[in-house]
Amino acid sequence: MNGTLRRTMKVKRPIDEVFGFFSDASNLERITPPELRFRILTPLPIDMREGTLIDYRLRLWGVPLTWRTLISQWDPPGGFVDEQVRGPYRVWIHTHRFIEDRDDAACTWIQDEVRYRLPFGPVGAAGLPIVRKQLARIFDHRAEVTTHLLSDR
Repeated sequence: MNGTLRRTMKVKRPIDEVFGFFSDASNLERITPPELRFRILTPLPIDMREGTLIDYRLRLWGVPLTWRTLISQWDPPGGFVDEQVRGPYRVWIHTHRFIEDRDDAACTWIQDEVRYRLPFGPVGAAGLPIVRKQLARIFDHRAEVTTHLLSDR
């Protein structure tokens, strides 16, 4: 793998509610930075389960891209995994984990792990610092918006 991004955050919502928020594919548009112009192409609502395919459109550095992911694992309310089938990465495996806080069942830990590999071999690997920075910014935005949206419920 070229890279791994890990993020952990805590929200003041019970695990079932947090899982419900993340398993509603339409919320992905809400938590993605607006400059990516991220749109879900698959008709909503999407029946999320193992084997579900989801198509998206976005702009990355101004370049329009399509992206297809497969829900390869589905384990409510503990988490799920989406894997890129077609898109800008050679490999993209995003594991979403949700863990009830041991001290407060009204709080949930959200853990993201993204393992990725860039295309184009060594030439693509030269862009790794830029990609790492971009992914960090995207996931910072996700954390901020997720905290805001879940605290407003």
